[in-house]
Amino acid sequence: MEASQHEDPPLNDKAPPSPAEPAETAPCTKALASLYARPGFKLRRAHQVSLSVFAEECRAFEVTTTQYGILVALRERPRMDQIGVAQALGLDRSTTGMVVGLLEARNLLQRSRHETDRRRRVLTLTPQGEALLEAIGPAAERARCRLLEPLSEEQARMLGELLDTLLEYHDRRVRVPLMRTEG
Repeated sequence: MEASQHEDPPLNDKAPPSPAEPAETAPCTKALASLYARPGFKLRRAHQVSLSVFAEECRAFEVTTTQYGILVALRERPRMDQIGVAQALGLDRSTTGMVVGLLEARNLLQRSRHETDRRRRVLTLTPQGEALLEAIGPAAERARCRLLEPLSEEQARMLGELLDTLLEYHDRRVRVPLMRTEG
């Protein structure tokens, strides 16, 4: 898969489009109903909704969810190398390299050589990156709240637990696993 397929869609200043009215209201076919019922379809659609809500709330910062994730990971675990960031967020290496390059070009992080292993690139937030994380925090929290708004607290907790169970099972079996770092 190309790296661009992994990166969030670019943000722009246009208002989100209003939902399109169907040209004609045809009954849902059995095949479409079966597709809509598939867990993968629902997870992909939920991801699209999540990206859209984040983009709307965080538009002023011109940061995608992937970029935000990398910045947060570096704030929590300073001086991680690119491979460590990729593993901590479940990203492939090429996507991580591309997004890190974009963040570096915006002076939000800097790459430097590791002290003992010259092949490794260590990542550090710049003061601008720290300031952006501080400023975007409330907007990111609003996005999280908006996404979960239709759920009760108990439903939101259950959703998180069910997704954790699904991901923990499959992370051991997929090409690009999430290497959870505790603490």
